[in-house]
Amino acid sequence: MLKLDHLAVACTNLAEGTAWVESQLGLQLHPGGQHARYGTHNTLLGLADGLYLEVIAKEPGAVPEAGHAWFGLDDFTGPPRLANWLCQTDDLAAALENAPAVVGTAQALTRGDLAWQITVPDDGGLPYQGAFPTLIEWPAGTRHPADRLPQSGVKLLTLKVSHPKADHIAQILDLDDDRVSLTAGSLGFVATFLTPSGIKTLS
Repeated sequence: MLKLDHLAVACTNLAEGTAWVESQLGLQLHPGGQHARYGTHNTLLGLADGLYLEVIAKEPGAVPEAGHAWFGLDDFTGPPRLANWLCQTDDLAAALENAPAVVGTAQALTRGDLAWQITVPDDGGLPYQGAFPTLIEWPAGTRHPADRLPQSGVKLLTLKVSHPKADHIAQILDLDDDRVSLTAGSLGFVATFLTPSGIKTLS
């Protein structure tokens, strides 16, 4: 069984993406770090219930060790937007046996004292344009990023994922979370949050 891990906002410029999220939610994000393998950097916001929000972009001047970025950032254009969601598993190898091949293969990554395994397609894209979640495994005993971040007082209420093949994705997705819904339609994401200043959305 999968468990919602975090949400990702993609952008072409990290400062601009961070500023957009901060303006939408009314809160300040925290510095994250760099991912040398994929040439990206991020900022973070701790959420309630062990979740977090990530803003991610290609790092200017960085040459990805993998030869490409991830999270579909090589092809990303336009304003910042919610573009990916990630689900946690205790056994990534087993989860991959039941997942569609387009999720990619498990990649072992580190950043500082963080270590994790994550699925990345060979071209660095997103499975079903992001409608199927990226899968991630945090090793036993690892302190989750959400536990390292100051609590923001923000709680995820709902995540609505829209895709032409939503029914198919729902059938193959081993996730039981009342906050998450998949609906047939044009690709899109809408996350609703309860914040200290009221209900806010990102899409």
